[in-house]
Amino acid sequence: MLNGDQLANAITNGGADWMVASVAAVLPILWAFTLSLHFARPYVLRFLQKLTLRFGGDVWWLSYVLTRDALLVVTLCLSVVFLFPDVYLRGAGLGVTAPLATVILMWAALVKLLGDPDDSPSDWRLQSILLVIASVLYIVPQIYGMEAADPSSGFPWNTALVSMTTVVRNGVTFATPQPYAPAILWVSLVLLGATGGLVFVRFLLRLGTPAAGEASALVEG
Repeated sequence: MLNGDQLANAITNGGADWMVASVAAVLPILWAFTLSLHFARPYVLRFLQKLTLRFGGDVWWLSYVLTRDALLVVTLCLSVVFLFPDVYLRGAGLGVTAPLATVILMWAALVKLLGDPDDSPSDWRLQSILLVIASVLYIVPQIYGMEAADPSSGFPWNTALVSMTTVVRNGVTFATPQPYAPAILWVSLVLLGATGGLVFVRFLLRLGTPAAGEASALVEG
């Protein structure tokens, strides 16, 4: 029989593991929707050219942009959990490159924030490349690592795609991080911190400087 403290601890740990596993399982769906809406932009633009009502075109475009950007933000927010060492390096493990996928996804969001992919073809191509790389780094370990963890699945290398592995010592089986998993996590955290620092410095340098549109308006005025 478990006492009150042991029961509360079991419920807390079990609930946390269930929540992390649920987030990891649902993210491939969000990734699929994010990529689909991002690469649907040419179709949306072609469809807008066929609309004769300006109001209908504006509603269609705003609905598309809001849904696309909201999915990107939701996917990024849920992916941040993979940057927590206590989550990434314990339990059944997660996709081994999930932290790197989170950082690259943040770079794709920054391209949207600091650039203009809807008007600049170079920004759109850069964001597309970053999204594809990030999705591969997350979806491949998730499907062929975590979801194919059973040795009978036919993927003998699947254990290398999960951040944790099982080790048997003295007849006792316990989970331990992959040798390269901590390095991937800490490199991701360093890249995250460096990116945040560069964005902050850029903000300070441009503080008080009018944007391009505002500057042209001032010159014309």
